[in-house]
Amino acid sequence: MNPYQVLGVSESATDAEIKNAYRELAKKYHPDNYADSPLADVAEQKMKEVNEAYDTICDMRRSKNTYSNNSYSGTYQGSSYTHTNFPDVRRLIKEGRLDDAMQILNGVASHSRNAEWYFLMGMIFSRKGWTEQAYSYFQTACRMEPSNPEFMSALNNMNARRSYNPSGYNTVNPAGCSMCDICTGLMCADCCCDCLGGRGCC
Repeated sequence: MNPYQVLGVSESATDAEIKNAYRELAKKYHPDNYADSPLADVAEQKMKEVNEAYDTICDMRRSKNTYSNNSYSGTYQGSSYTHTNFPDVRRLIKEGRLDDAMQILNGVASHSRNAEWYFLMGMIFSRKGWTEQAYSYFQTACRMEPSNPEFMSALNNMNARRSYNPSGYNTVNPAGCSMCDICTGLMCADCCCDCLGGRGCC
């Protein structure tokens, strides 16, 4: 299917319109909206299609040198972003600018996506609370670089979160945080601090 049709935009849509369409669909099919719902599998498939469509459009526009990330200070233009590591992305994640970080990563060609690319994608989804997606990205990073302690630490921490919450989705306790909630949050924060250059929580 035409990726533009998947996002519900025309091929003449601006980069901002495409980004907005992607964000709206991502919100619509967010796993939290379908927890314990018979439509969970359908929503997951739709989310996959939306992500693939967005990636495809980014790749196509980058190859034509017409796709640029105007929201990121003009430092990322077309195919000029060829770093094998991603210090800018790490900084954006640390600052909480998750959409900007994701847009840079989505602009990297599929064949250039190394283990760190998958690790950073996992960090973004982890910060967004999308546990299953984060875990999948961390798994790929560890498969590509099994000896990397940073990637393995993130995978282990995410696995602990999944063991605590088997559904894979974040849930909110209306009565407040339990001790388990606090421990899980500290474990995730420790992972985030280590991977982004901090000293950790302990």
